[in-house]
Order: sequence, then C-alpha cells, then structure tokens
Amino acid sequence: QVHLVESGGGSVQAGGSLRLSCTASGSISSFDAMGWYRQTPGKQRELVAFIGSGDSTNYADSMKGRGTISRDNAKNTMSLQMNSPKPEDTAVYYCKAHFIRLGKRYDYWGQGTQVTVSS
Repeated sequence: QVHLVESGGGSVQAGGSLRLSCTASGSISSFDAMGWYRQTPGKQRELVAFIGSGDSTNYADSMKGRGTISRDNAKNTMSLQMNSPKPEDTAVYYCKAHFIRLGKRYDYWGQGTQVTVSS
C-alpha cells in the first residue's frame, strides 16, 4: 500500500506564490503518472495538472502559465509550484498517483491540503 502525503497548503495572498508537495511512502518511479486535483464544496474534483513517467506534463486551462508540476524520483516527491494564485484557486488540493500492472489500474490519493487565497 502506498501512502501519499500533501504539504505546503495554507493561506496565501493573491499574486504571491506557493508550492505544494506530495511525498510518497515508496518509490514514485513506479507510477505511470501523478497529478494534482482540487475540490471546492459542492463541486466535483477537478484536475489541475499531471506529470507522466516521462515527465510529460499537462495543465488545466486555469493553471496554464501559472503552475509548474515536477517530480523528484530521488526524493519520492511531486510538487506543484503555483505563481500568482487567485482567490478562485481556493480549494482542497489532492495528490493522486496511479500505475497499471498486468492490465489492472491502481489509484492512490492523498488526504488533501487546504489552500486559501485571499484578495
């Protein structure tokens, strides 16, 4: 069983910056992809950004140009650097990782970290 733990959430002023990190209890090099999702009350969880095993990246339109996702296999950590956060970025941010073995997909989620952006 792999455990993912997010850190780096909290309160930040709009226009500032913050860095979210997701640390895995085991090696992240085995994951096919890792990503960040976020959720606000009453809404579905939405993808923010993800990074593949070959370090290919993809971002939600709302995060393009402001966010950078990266992974450090040596530290078993994935991060999201978010610049110029906006109040609408306020949400609980979740780390997710998955791998596929023998045709079966394994998904793992962190417990979430609250990000609050004030104007």
